[in-house]
Amino acid sequence: MKRTFNIVLVFVLSLFLSCNEDTVDLVGLGTITGRVVEANSFNPIENAKITLSPSNNTVFSDIEGYFSIHDVEAGDYSVSATKENYLTSFEPATVTMNLEVNVIFEMEDETALNRPPSTPILLTPIDGIEDQEISVELIWSSKDPESDEITYRLELKNDINNDIIKVEDLIDTTYVVSDLKYGVKYFWQVAATDNINPEVLSLVNSFKTKINSGNRYFYVQKSANNNNVIYSANYNETTNLTENEVQLTTDDQNSWRPRKNQASDLIAFLRIYNNETHLFTMKQDGSNVSQVTSGVSVTGFNFNEIDFSWSSNGDRLLYSHYDKLYIINKDGSGLQQIYQTTDGSFITECDWSNDESIIALKTNDVTGFNVSIYTINMEGTTLTTILSGVNGAAGGLNISVDNKLLMYTYDISEYENADNRQLDTHIFVYDFVADEATDISLNKTAGTNDLDPRFSPNEAEVIFVNTSNDGISTKSIYKMSIAGNNDRLELFRDSIMPDWE
Repeated sequence: MKRTFNIVLVFVLSLFLSCNEDTVDLVGLGTITGRVVEANSFNPIENAKITLSPSNNTVFSDIEGYFSIHDVEAGDYSVSATKENYLTSFEPATVTMNLEVNVIFEMEDETALNRPPSTPILLTPIDGIEDQEISVELIWSSKDPESDEITYRLELKNDINNDIIKVEDLIDTTYVVSDLKYGVKYFWQVAATDNINPEVLSLVNSFKTKINSGNRYFYVQKSANNNNVIYSANYNETTNLTENEVQLTTDDQNSWRPRKNQASDLIAFLRIYNNETHLFTMKQDGSNVSQVTSGVSVTGFNFNEIDFSWSSNGDRLLYSHYDKLYIINKDGSGLQQIYQTTDGSFITECDWSNDESIIALKTNDVTGFNVSIYTINMEGTTLTTILSGVNGAAGGLNISVDNKLLMYTYDISEYENADNRQLDTHIFVYDFVADEATDISLNKTAGTNDLDPRFSPNEAEVIFVNTSNDGISTKSIYKMSIAGNNDRLELFRDSIMPDWE
């Protein structure tokens, strides 16, 4: 019996000891804490789902991005953070009994791995091509690696001013740009975006529009920076619209008083260079600009009134420097003084007859008054005095092709002041044979001035500027018949210094 009891006691003790060993071998518990933030800004992410693997315990981050998972058995785990619009992030964690392990998730936007479109390739027109129409179809190509929708932005610049054509949110890879200017070089570039990644820019390509040699009107307008800019254009009398306007000189240079010569097919004009006024020439499209004068500048009383003249065959130019009159070859050679006023008066305007036998001059004193209009021959001998010994301003000389008529302007109010304001300037046509002048501004609006007249190519009409005598109103170019009938037609608004060839 005693033996049996001992056996039972040993068995119970063994069982008790066995139970004690199991309790000692239990795995300990730890805690996982952490925070979820945005990868770049480090702003907290709320309600991110935190999952522990392999246990699949799940919690969510709070408003500050923090989270805690308690009573996690010691061991190695993979912790994941998921949130809509973010890439799932994984971090390892080793849990140790009675300790806290901290995990930080820097979650990236779900587009972080998205690749941008390919660099746009400009296909048409071919880079550097010339003689393009003023309406051009631009074509390019680009692809997106993830087949995301691509939108494009197009920019078009030119070489004559700061105007930029911008077209946004294009879906197609083609766009027709219209109403370009003749004879202008354009530069274009395309930007592509999938609205996920930054824009991708193409190279810059160029093309040049064709030259329009048909324009017969030339004039000047003020640019935004107050420089004079020369334009050419045609006028459609059926539609009463300006057509094919071409900007010939750039906004950043002060250029004025265009004079076209048909024989040389060149336009002469005045431009400021090194703080002096000089004669330049250019082709009808504004290209091949060449300086003519250099040693002796074009100088006189008022640069807005100073005028010069071509020889009929286009090989020479006639211009003034204070009281002296010069001839110079169009290439800048052969400078020669041919005349000087006897009383020191400034030569402000000159015009050379078609047969080069007569020169018409307008002179004035340093105030712009005490004007005289007369003609001389090539030897400097005075031939005919048209206007002299009068008060008021005058100007606008132009000799008819047959040397029978001289057109000029005169302020019949005879008003004179320090600002050289004109009150009632009319256009007159002087007949050399009859020795009389005819006023052709009889239908001029009261309170306005007619200025800068020129004969039309067939000399049946006159082109001129009309403006209010207040000195600040808009100036516009008109034409009318040589008889001065009530047939005035406005051609170009806000324009001055016309030439019609």
